[in-house]
Amino acid sequence: MSNFIPVTDFYTLYSETEIIQRAELFRIECEKRRTIRQFSSQRVPREVIENCLRAAGSAPSGANQQPWHFVVVSNPELKHKIRLAAELEEHEFYTNRATHEWLEALAPLGTDENKPYLETAPYLIVIFAINYGIQADGRKIKHYYVNESVGIATGILITALHHSGLATLTHTPSPMGFLNKLLSRPKNERPFLVLVTGYPADQAVVPAIHKKSFADIVEFIE
Repeated sequence: MSNFIPVTDFYTLYSETEIIQRAELFRIECEKRRTIRQFSSQRVPREVIENCLRAAGSAPSGANQQPWHFVVVSNPELKHKIRLAAELEEHEFYTNRATHEWLEALAPLGTDENKPYLETAPYLIVIFAINYGIQADGRKIKHYYVNESVGIATGILITALHHSGLATLTHTPSPMGFLNKLLSRPKNERPFLVLVTGYPADQAVVPAIHKKSFADIVEFIE
């Protein structure tokens, strides 16, 4: 039987005024987040990355199995190898795999097969989804809601990095099996995405795009 502890150890009961203000300030901060593709090579303290990863590790997960593994890459040689492998897959995507409609949807973002930020940014955080666990005797342990759990943890990580003053880019070359080989990860782990992070370059720009309106994404039923 599980042990339980009081929820008051984790939550602060704010006044109505305080909770409204906190929600508004958080909204304003999150709305400033943008995906960037021009990174500075400026050093980022490792402690920042560690704290953001600890925040990500606090995410809820199916049956509390925490089916994620984060590999933080700062080694220049390894980042170069990741870039070469990723650009090979991206070349295939842009020349052979992507449909005309898909390429049209990507056009406003200005993306192509060249990914220099994979080397420029100080950190690549490669996120793996653990499809199933393995016990000491080799038996498999079923994991539940893996994609949902890892997606939530990734969202917390992106938000934590933004809150810390860093920029991010989610990179998903397809297929990503080369990451298992380059990073020596076992076959029960599946690359989920590469999260590029660091400071924006001085001359960084972002596409002039807009989010859907609040009315388009939210419905209240009372």
